[in-house]
Amino acid sequence: MKSSPNPDRYDGRMPYGKCGRWGLRLPAITLGCWHNFGGDSPTENQKDMIYAAFDAGITHFDLANNYGPPYGSAEINVGKILKDLPRDEILITSKAGYDMWPGPYGEWGSRKYMMASLDQSLKRMQVDYFDLFYSHRFDPDTPLDETLGALDSAVQQGKALYVGISSYSADFTKQAANICKENNLAPLAIHQPNYSMFNRWVEQGLLDTCGELGMGIIAFCPLFQGLLTDKYLNGIPKDSRFTIENSPLRKNEVNEQNLNVIRELNDHARQRGQTLAQMVLSWVLRDKRVTSALIGASSSTQILENVKAVHHTQFSVDELGKLDRILAKANLPKSLWASP
Repeated sequence: MKSSPNPDRYDGRMPYGKCGRWGLRLPAITLGCWHNFGGDSPTENQKDMIYAAFDAGITHFDLANNYGPPYGSAEINVGKILKDLPRDEILITSKAGYDMWPGPYGEWGSRKYMMASLDQSLKRMQVDYFDLFYSHRFDPDTPLDETLGALDSAVQQGKALYVGISSYSADFTKQAANICKENNLAPLAIHQPNYSMFNRWVEQGLLDTCGELGMGIIAFCPLFQGLLTDKYLNGIPKDSRFTIENSPLRKNEVNEQNLNVIRELNDHARQRGQTLAQMVLSWVLRDKRVTSALIGASSSTQILENVKAVHHTQFSVDELGKLDRILAKANLPKSLWASP
């Protein structure tokens, strides 16, 4: 590293919560390396973001096999940067489930794909093991016990310390946990669902299920791909993701009705002494079953601003009622309010 890590990085600025019933503790904010970490080689901005995150107490860095672009490049770049950090002080995550290479064995949840992807990811990141390794999505055409057996093998082979699932419905989460218990497979320690003010499907059973099973929860896309920030208060900026081809934001989500909702949310955030992004993160973290909120970033300044959300996660009953009334005005697909 260009300089030594901040000696005050564990001074209380970042709280660490237990991952469900497990001894593993996660920082309240996790740095997701989906966007802005791809490319041919690590950039100075990528290094600055990871170093700034670590200095602020963020010890968890989240990846997947196909993060980039191009696929795999985020793992390569982040792996090179993380070499400068003390391995035993950080959590490195990867996942397998979405398309990674051509042919019938390059995606979903078969044992062949999961194990091959795990080995490839470890090689790209130049590490011996992952702290967390996930099934990235439920595979309707592969028996759950096959996918979960592959996760168990990852643990038995010393290639993962903990395993989890992402984007599984409440019912399939219960089934998966039961299969692990009945077959003496490595238990599922964590679930990573999409959760934000604009995507509340987890409240229809998954939060309760994970709480009952003792699984931690890490919420991805808590800022709804940046829509729940001050970036859109004055309309759609020219450099926004919405203007980029294949943007994760869809036209039916970026509409004037939703922009008005965002402005109302921003007014309330200001009353709380927060930015909109900070309040939105605080809202996700208000439920103690949510162990961590996973943020993306384009600069170290953005990360440090978001970290400020972690000490202001209390909302009064009246506040929550007001925010629910504002959010009820949003014009969003019904799929965001129901299980996948």
